[in-house]
Amino acid sequence: MAEKQGLIHLYTGDGKGKTTAAIGIAVRAAGAGMKVVFAQFMKGRDTSELKSLSRVDGITIIRNCEDLGWFNNEDTEQAKKYTDIHNKLLGEIETLVMNGQCDMLILDEVTYPYNFGIIDKERLVNLLADSPEEMEIVMTGRDADQFLCDCADYVTEMRKVRHPYDLGINGRLGIEF
Repeated sequence: MAEKQGLIHLYTGDGKGKTTAAIGIAVRAAGAGMKVVFAQFMKGRDTSELKSLSRVDGITIIRNCEDLGWFNNEDTEQAKKYTDIHNKLLGEIETLVMNGQCDMLILDEVTYPYNFGIIDKERLVNLLADSPEEMEIVMTGRDADQFLCDCADYVTEMRKVRHPYDLGINGRLGIEF
């Protein structure tokens, strides 16, 4: 039997469904007995998917629990707070990976801190490059940097054709959050 080979997935684009796709593969992996780490960047408010994921054996959730609001790159105080939080999350992830507690790593919304420079890019790059070769990695977020695209074995672009937000309909509980 061949040795298990972990691959890197990237769900990007302006369409709905990136986090939803990552949640689906997380549940599938947990159902197969894999240890899943679901790390969520940028988001701080309570979301419905976290309530569901927290009930699934084998899934560990790592995220910030403080809602810092919509990110403004020109607000240096907010940018520092985001950077500190993201680097703390990265440290928790590195520890779990190093201790063999992660078969699948979900980096939800990781494109934003990477693009905005509010995460230690070198540590993230090293995490992607130096993770155990059998570990599966899933990344999500809009506007994926070319580096993240080049790292990925799967690249799926969600493209918005139509969205109710464009008509003034805000996100709905259980659907968007």
